Amino acid sequence: MPVEDSGVQGMARGLSHPSMANQGSVPPPPVAYLYGQALQPNCGIPLSLDWVRAVRVNTSAAERRAQSHVARRTAKKEWQAAWLLRAISCMDLTTLSGDDTEERVRRLCSKARQPVKSEVVKRLGIEELGLKVAAVCVYHTFVETALRGLEGSGIRVAAVSTGFPAGLSPLSERIAEIRRSVEAGADEIDVVITRAHVFAGKWRELYDEICRFKEACGRAHMKVILGTGDLRTLRNVGRASFVAMMAGADFIKTSTGKEPTNATLPVGLVMARAIREYGHTTGMAVGFKPAGGMRTARQAIDWLALMKDELGPSWLSAELFRFGASGMLTDIERQLEHYATGRYAADYRQPLP
Repeated sequence: MPVEDSGVQGMARGLSHPSMANQGSVPPPPVAYLYGQALQPNCGIPLSLDWVRAVRVNTSAAERRAQSHVARRTAKKEWQAAWLLRAISCMDLTTLSGDDTEERVRRLCSKARQPVKSEVVKRLGIEELGLKVAAVCVYHTFVETALRGLEGSGIRVAAVSTGFPAGLSPLSERIAEIRRSVEAGADEIDVVITRAHVFAGKWRELYDEICRFKEACGRAHMKVILGTGDLRTLRNVGRASFVAMMAGADFIKTSTGKEPTNATLPVGLVMARAIREYGHTTGMAVGFKPAGGMRTARQAIDWLALMKDELGPSWLSAELFRFGASGMLTDIERQLEHYATGRYAADYRQPLP
């Protein structure tokens, strides 16, 4: 098992996060079920250094499990189409380039509203689904543009913050970035941790940093980007995942998309099992977002199947699972058009902004 039992099952149940100290005692309704166990939204818990230090990862076992997962999974015809439609509904369409413009963001919002061509939707007979992506993710500068472009759609606006992608600007500036985006109307904030805290084992510093981010997010959901491609070991990934969840992360996210190595299935396995252990122990659900390095429809199915295997059906919806992989949409559209018409379309027929 890639993430070993920490020996602290049940120790954190009933503990409250510092930010929840003054709130009422009535728990919110369940947001997920983890193999029959009802889970509430994550409000965090006090940092347990014993739990963090007890995390162990068998790297070779994680890699073998990821390889066998890919080898034994397949989906054809209507089953493949169904998985791909679910993948679209879990996407965060993203533009985070130095040459972003308001016009590009507006086009991305149009794509978010109608991710698949209307003629393909009609051929598939899915008009009643109202298919759309989960969110559009942009820099703070374009939050208001995205809000206007998505008005009335129910699609969320996410903003990257905290010195994205390196996360090395002063803490006060990173917190101010979050607050500006929340004030501008962002529904979700993707924050970047200080990776140096992980390398040095400064878990208290990392926990306190993320708690400050959580406080600044207020009503907005917080996705904590670990930058797994920079963390060097799967054990570091596992430990950083637990600290982020203890600090109140609504989602833990693999990557910024800017690292040389981004989302990989072994990393996803370790993070999913951390979410599972945290859920069993605390009774609270945390979402998961792989980001970067995913380009094909087959990869979308591999990731969704991993979520179903490791965490169950609750993690097959946008409330607890997201793809940060805009480039994947092109191949998904091609596969859906092939299913609907029997022909593959050229990539340029499904352009992204």
